[in-house]
Amino acid sequence: MRFVASTAMLALLLLGAAARADSTIAPNAILVDGTTGTVLLEKNADEPLPPASMSKLMTVLMVFERLKAGTLSMDHTFPVSHKAWKMGGSKTFVRVNTRVSIADLLRGVIVQSGNDASIVLAEGISGSEAAFAGAMTARALELGLTSSSFRNATGWPDREHVISARDLARLAQILVTEFPDLYTMFAEREFEFNGIEQRNRNPLLGRVPGADGLKTGHTNVSGYGLTASAERDGRRLYLVLNGLKSSGARARESERLIEWGFREFAAYPLLKKGETVETAAVWLGSLDQVPLVPDRDVVLSLKRQARSGLKAYVRWKGPIVAPVAEGQQLATLHLEAPGIQPVQHPLYAGVNVERVGFFGRIFERMRAMIFDFDPAA
Repeated sequence: MRFVASTAMLALLLLGAAARADSTIAPNAILVDGTTGTVLLEKNADEPLPPASMSKLMTVLMVFERLKAGTLSMDHTFPVSHKAWKMGGSKTFVRVNTRVSIADLLRGVIVQSGNDASIVLAEGISGSEAAFAGAMTARALELGLTSSSFRNATGWPDREHVISARDLARLAQILVTEFPDLYTMFAEREFEFNGIEQRNRNPLLGRVPGADGLKTGHTNVSGYGLTASAERDGRRLYLVLNGLKSSGARARESERLIEWGFREFAAYPLLKKGETVETAAVWLGSLDQVPLVPDRDVVLSLKRQARSGLKAYVRWKGPIVAPVAEGQQLATLHLEAPGIQPVQHPLYAGVNVERVGFFGRIFERMRAMIFDFDPAA
């Protein structure tokens, strides 16, 4: 077999100067266009970092999954242990030996960043915080969060409690897309429990148009961090920053980068689902060629005023040997442009191609001998 590369037959006549990535003062950062999956900016995005309370997003996900599956309900209650009640740091101020509803506990975690509420949820679901943390790590791995390891439900400092900025962005995307009804809690500005009202610490809420989540984090070890998301006109961005030196720097930098992402980039449709990108030669088939098509619309995020330099090509192992089933993955579309990471989209057979019979195979082999080519080379 050999790899075949072909310039894709796309209408990619894009004008303007080349796009470039911006910079950030944050030690760890990633900005992702959720509409297209394009990474607009990244800095040490795969480095496992102490996430502080941003790791509560995984705690919330564990609860959301059970609510969606129906094994928990919002009015279900969990008991408050002495351990949860005495936990330091941010608090919801739950009372020991009482029971608190899932609805209140979730808002205690999401809006107030309550460590005590996080532990109540962990103990209620898994029996102990340690067991819950183990389940968090296992579930993260199943979701493809490969730089994540959890030792508690709160983000309390622990050398082995880490997650990367890229994993946090992916986690945020899962919460938004898989749980749209529950996700609305992240946009709530304040929550009162036991007569104590606390405001959401997310600096983008009410300040940046379209901002609707997710979670801040801060410890002396981690610095100031934020996992954020905003949506405008059907386009959603995910931002993760960590390691900043103050809450003010976190607010300014997150606002600047979100605005930069919406202002400087746009989503450009390149292909429709099922549109032929290229055709590939077929060996021993009822058709000589098979169309290569995407199974979804292909959209790419590029700078609004800087769209030149985009390159597209298709790679497959060829020639392709019949039979070929419609929908069978055969090739990959590669898109490259200055200022963004290369993007790949799988391409599939657009039609069925039957294998020819005995005499057809003899003819094909004679043709290969006459024209001196080896279909298996």
